[in-house]
Amino acid sequence: MSIIRDPSLAAQGIKKIEWVKGFMPVLSQFEEQFKKDQPFKGLRIAICLHLEAKTAYMAQVLAAGGAQVAITGSNTLSTKDDICAGLASRGDIAVYAYHDATDEEYWDHLKKALEFKPHIIIDDGGDFVALLHGELAEYGECLLGGCEETTTGINRLKAREREGSLKFPMMAVNDADSKHLFDNVHGTGQSVWDGIMYTTNVMLSGRDVVVAGYGFCGKGVAMRAKGLGARVIVTEINPWRAMEAVMDGFRVMKMDDAAKIGEFFVTVTGNKDVITKRHFEVMRDGAFIANAGHFDVEFSKPDLRSLSTKIENRRPFIEGYYMKDGRVLNVLADGKLVNIVAGNGHPADIMDMSFALQVMGCKHIAENGKSMAPALHKVPVELDRQIAVMKSKAMGLGLDELTPEQEAYFYGSGH
Repeated sequence: MSIIRDPSLAAQGIKKIEWVKGFMPVLSQFEEQFKKDQPFKGLRIAICLHLEAKTAYMAQVLAAGGAQVAITGSNTLSTKDDICAGLASRGDIAVYAYHDATDEEYWDHLKKALEFKPHIIIDDGGDFVALLHGELAEYGECLLGGCEETTTGINRLKAREREGSLKFPMMAVNDADSKHLFDNVHGTGQSVWDGIMYTTNVMLSGRDVVVAGYGFCGKGVAMRAKGLGARVIVTEINPWRAMEAVMDGFRVMKMDDAAKIGEFFVTVTGNKDVITKRHFEVMRDGAFIANAGHFDVEFSKPDLRSLSTKIENRRPFIEGYYMKDGRVLNVLADGKLVNIVAGNGHPADIMDMSFALQVMGCKHIAENGKSMAPALHKVPVELDRQIAVMKSKAMGLGLDELTPEQEAYFYGSGH
C-alpha cells in the first residue's frame, strides 16, 4: 500500500505524466516493446530517484514490462505530491514518498521501497546501496543487481569496489555517452538556470557567475550562463579541466579570489565544503548561492549560520542570511538541487535518453545479473549506441553510414 500525502491530486499528476510522455519518444518505443515481450515478468524493481513526472513515466514503462514496482524519492524537496498521487492511483505501483518529508520519514520511505526484496534497484546517489550493505542487508537476498544514475553514486560505488565490499553488480548508467554527454551537460545547463532565474526573477546578463567544478555538469552550467550574457569564472582542482575551461573562454581562479567577485555561485562538484566561512566573509552583498551537485553539503550551511544574525525567507526557495556587517547572502533551495527543488528538473527530451538507458540497464541485469560479478559495470556500447540511434531518428537527424570499404579502412589492418 502506497504512502503519499494527498490522493486527491491524482488527476493533476496523471496529466503531467502524460505531458512528458509526449516528449520521450525513445522511452515510449520501449514501453510498446516491453508490453509485448514482458522482460520483467515475475521481477520486483525498487526505484529511488527524484520523484517527478519523467521518473513516474519510467516507472510505468517498467510496470508495462511486467515488473512489480516500488518507488521512492531521492530528495524530499524534489518529490512532487501530485505525481506521487497520479502514480499511486494506477494501483500497480507502490509509492512511498511525499514532498518535504523529515529525514526520519525519508529513510522510512526508502526502507519501505526495499521491503519487498527487489530483484533490481535503480539508485540515485547510493542510498539504496548503502542500506542494502548495512541495516537492510537481508532485503538484498533476491537482488540480481542495479543501475546508478549519478556521478556521486558512481564515485561511492567505485569506493566500495576498491574496498572489495560491493555485494552485487551495478550498471554505471551515469557514465554512458547517451547520459553524461546530454543529461549532465545540456540537461543540467538548462534546468539549473531555469530554476535560478524563475526563483530570483533577476537578469543574468552582465552578471559575474562562479561555477565550482568543470565536469560534464559544470560545463553545461557555465556554457548556458555564458549564452545568457554572464561573465563566467570557473573554479577547479583538476589542471586538465582548468585548462579546458580557459580554452572554452572562461576565467579560472581559486575560490578564495572568485568569492570576492561573484554575484551568482553554483556548486557542481559532488564534494563537500567547496564554499566555507572564509568565502562567505568576502562575498558581495546580495550574492546568490545555489547547488547543482548532489547533496546539500557543497557549501557549508553551518558556517553560514554561524556568521548570520538573522535568517529570513525572502521569496519561495530563497533564504536570506543577514551578516553582522549588514550584507545579505541569498541561499537558493536550501542548498539542495536548485534545478529540481526550485525548478522542473531536466527537460523531458533529455531525460528520454537517460531513462531509456535505465530501463535497458534493468533489462540487461534481468537477463545477465546472475552471471555478472559483484562490481561496477559499464553500459554495453551496443546498448548505448542503440539508444543514441533511436533518439537521432526521433529528432529527424540524417546519419551517414560507412561503406564496406570505409569500414575496412577504419577497422581493418590494411590501407
